[in-house]
Amino acid sequence: MAEIPAGDGYLVTERLVKRFDEAVAVDEVSLSIGKGEIFALLGSSGCGKSTLLRMLAGFEKPSAGRILLGGQDVADFPPYERPINMMFQSYALFPHLDIWENIAFGLKREGLPREEIRQRVGEMLDLVQLGTFAKRKPHQLSGGQQQRVALARSLAKRPKLLLLDEPLGALDKKLREQTQFELVNIIEKVGVTCVMVTHDQEEAMTMANRIAIMSKGRVLQVGSPEEVYEHPANRFVADFIGNVNLFEGKLTTDEPDRCAVTTPIGEIQVGHGVSGALHMPVAIAVRPEKLEISKSRPDVTMNVFTGKVKEIAYFGSYNTYIVAANDGSRVKITEANTSRHDLSDITWDDTVFFWWSDRAGVVLRD
Repeated sequence: MAEIPAGDGYLVTERLVKRFDEAVAVDEVSLSIGKGEIFALLGSSGCGKSTLLRMLAGFEKPSAGRILLGGQDVADFPPYERPINMMFQSYALFPHLDIWENIAFGLKREGLPREEIRQRVGEMLDLVQLGTFAKRKPHQLSGGQQQRVALARSLAKRPKLLLLDEPLGALDKKLREQTQFELVNIIEKVGVTCVMVTHDQEEAMTMANRIAIMSKGRVLQVGSPEEVYEHPANRFVADFIGNVNLFEGKLTTDEPDRCAVTTPIGEIQVGHGVSGALHMPVAIAVRPEKLEISKSRPDVTMNVFTGKVKEIAYFGSYNTYIVAANDGSRVKITEANTSRHDLSDITWDDTVFFWWSDRAGVVLRD
């Protein structure tokens, strides 16, 4: 996926606020989204992401703040005056019209010449690879095909900004995974700037150049999928994105390239400093796949602990172990199955060693 510089600021929100009576749904959100970027708003239900998207579309009026698109403040523009198109989770296709007419509908409303409409619809059908289905009705297509028709209709008017509201939420898991890549390829071919809302982490990580993690109306972190996964800004982000082990403790050593944290399971070494006050409370986040597990003691000198295996789950490509550490906390460890004949000798109630590199953990102050 192409890297998009965040500083372009093609779409900018400045301290955007939306209140419903006394409730604050969006709380001073400031974002800068580059031209041609696919940007995801990710969060659980009620976090404010859909309200933010509706303000971008013009369906909700901001209580405060500005929305700049290409340098122009569009916050007070009605939806039909904004160079923006929104694709809904339901697709909202007209069941009585064939696919060609569905895509042409908005162009006809704009009063474009017949030949230009024919050309644009043909381009869109080619783009989504549905030219042979032009005369079919929506109910004669699969869910993935309907989704591509809805996308073609949204792109036919050549919007400056494309908004996607849970774009793949109506598809089953396997089709959703396949369509994620198709959707990204189509959007990148057109080069349109795109903001999508989703509660599906995998969808955001697969499709977006950058992700904004939202909670209670605020943006907690903005970064690439790798940044938010490997370097979460706080406990909420670490816990929300993927799986994580959080070890609470107090900072006992802090140097520019390393620090140590005393926790109930023992001292944990981390390969970066935090510039914090000694003995301040912190948490160390370690992803389950960063841990190793064995019945034999490893030949390492730091971050080695013991525990008893309480749960084992087989997921095909990997195994998951839940280990009760010596302080009673439960530690999650995942181990890849790299061979069809891999058989672990670890079973329930085994006493095991688990460990990780000092580069695997991240110290979180918030």
